[in-house]
Amino acid sequence: MSLLSLMVVAVSFGQIQTPVKWNYKTVILNDSMAELCFEAKLDQGWHLYSQHTDDAGPLPISFTFDKSANYALVGQVAEPKPHEEYDEMFGCTVRSFSGTVVFRQKVKRLSQSAFAVKGVLSYQLCNDGSCIAPEDIDFSFSVKGATTPVETPVEADEVAVDEDTTAAQALTEQEATPVVEPQAAAQPEEKAKGNNLLVIFLIALGGGIVTMFTPCVFPMIPMTVNFFVRGAENKRKGRRQAWFFGFSIVFLFAVLGAILALIFGPESLYFIGTHWLPNLIFFIIFFVFALSFFGLFEIRMPEKWINGSDEQADKGGLLAPFFIALTTVLVSFSCTGPILGAALVGLTTSSTDRWVSLVTMLGFGIGFAAPFTLLAMFPQVLKNLKSGSWLNTVKIVFAFLELAFGLKFLQQADQYCNWGLLDREVYLALWIVIFGLLGIYLLGKLRFKGDDEVKELGVVRLFIAILDLAFVVYMIPGLWGAPLKGISGFLPPMGTQDFNIERTIVEHASAAPTTTSGLPADRKYADKLHVPMGYEAFFDLDEAKAYAAKVGKPIFIDFTGKTCANCREMEHYVWSDDEVHSILTSRYVMCSLFADENTIELPDAEWVTDDKGHVLKTLGRRNLYYEKSMFNMNAQPYYVVIDAQGRVLTQNNYKYDRDIQKFINYLNEGLSNFNQQ
Repeated sequence: MSLLSLMVVAVSFGQIQTPVKWNYKTVILNDSMAELCFEAKLDQGWHLYSQHTDDAGPLPISFTFDKSANYALVGQVAEPKPHEEYDEMFGCTVRSFSGTVVFRQKVKRLSQSAFAVKGVLSYQLCNDGSCIAPEDIDFSFSVKGATTPVETPVEADEVAVDEDTTAAQALTEQEATPVVEPQAAAQPEEKAKGNNLLVIFLIALGGGIVTMFTPCVFPMIPMTVNFFVRGAENKRKGRRQAWFFGFSIVFLFAVLGAILALIFGPESLYFIGTHWLPNLIFFIIFFVFALSFFGLFEIRMPEKWINGSDEQADKGGLLAPFFIALTTVLVSFSCTGPILGAALVGLTTSSTDRWVSLVTMLGFGIGFAAPFTLLAMFPQVLKNLKSGSWLNTVKIVFAFLELAFGLKFLQQADQYCNWGLLDREVYLALWIVIFGLLGIYLLGKLRFKGDDEVKELGVVRLFIAILDLAFVVYMIPGLWGAPLKGISGFLPPMGTQDFNIERTIVEHASAAPTTTSGLPADRKYADKLHVPMGYEAFFDLDEAKAYAAKVGKPIFIDFTGKTCANCREMEHYVWSDDEVHSILTSRYVMCSLFADENTIELPDAEWVTDDKGHVLKTLGRRNLYYEKSMFNMNAQPYYVVIDAQGRVLTQNNYKYDRDIQKFINYLNEGLSNFNQQ
């Protein structure tokens, strides 16, 4: 088959994917207000990403409105509740939408004549096999004029401007497809939401049960339970009061959770989880509690509150168990506070659901109250519960854990503000020291105030120490750049690591004018763009073609993206194979074209005008246009093998497929056809 035929077949094999359809509708709210509805209908299996996606995650959807004196934006674009899931490839919680989703933007009409609201949508789409890089999509709404006197136009900076796009023709209200309300089209999301809340409830329940073994709570169990068993006129009444006591504890926590749910809506929870100030406050709180647990000082609720609750408990009736419950909650605060804080902060900042705080507090309250209530029902169990120095040991263990996990919040603040305080190796060094000291403490070689001398090491304590020290050993290679996938969600990004032994070897070898692979060291964009360790690539196709002609090798084009999770999967599972690595590095010239790199501005001479008349001024937009116009494809990852003249060397191009042998066969096909020229 001729090379020309191969090229025609390869081009026809590609296909521009349009897995989302947009409809626009204008809703008149009152005399001066209107609402713009953006309805996205996604094909099955595809999803786009929330405006509130983490910086380390995929690219969020964005809305840019053209400047106009005819209207003013009111607030920001509202979106429904996204689906949330932790993504190992990104190392963060990813918020996405599937099915049908509606975004809404309110505008104030400042003109009594009809006008158009125009702008640009930008978003990334992904499914289980590929991602589509962000592309500017023009939108336009036809809006009726206000029916009230026009107010003074807004200042220019109140509406975002995009001067590089051409607005599409306005859609009239009659032409627009009716918008499906998000509630009617979000059944899968509601199911996911319910499952997520159930998991959160169970985690909080476990946290509440754990508090039973803290030094503040455990000694209170016999005293509190004996009050109901001995103080009641009969066992039936005592048990009834015990049940009411447990219910009162749950009620107190639930009320606090409801207050938090009303105060902190989804936007507030997102702010708490990402902004530097709340994270810094959480770190200080955890650090203070850790110092308290170590014995530096004692955190207690005001004596006036506790004494007042005790006085009310002495009055009897159902008020007695309620105020005993209140006293229990107040007295145990110094131990329950850190655990509850860790659960509440960790769970609420991983979700934008308004009611997650209520579910967390409710679960924690049930877990906290359960031991008291059950022991009051079966008081004979108290004979087997003995306090002692082990309670102080638990407190010290919690102190180490509070100190370690508090660093997570400091790291979040550090990343947000770019302080550079907690790079990855610094963070790991602190964790290694903290958990190392914890292991030494568990072995009895380190003592704190209140600890008895460890004359004999119990089996349980020994095995906990073994697990802890094994975790320390597991973390040590991370100081030299090991990925540590098991705890990657707690660590700063790999890019913050100053010393990476694999990268150092490559960079040391590249101190000469050429790199280890022989590629020129001054390649375009090589200082900003990178490929996986052990590989070297060009990032400009013209440079790659010139070099390929010089060395007589075919070119392997890697259409990829910085935020393409499927690209990372191919690199991790396929490119890591020894045979694949050998073929790509020794027999091909690699060229990675990032389709979503829109922060790199091209010089004027390299601007490209697409078939719609848009001027493409960034590297990513130019690469995406090349992929679409030459190969009729807009998804990544996508691999093409060409020669220095741009002729395709395989019958089909290669899309996402983790079959290593299939990928090797594809590479060998390109080499075979190249050698037959």
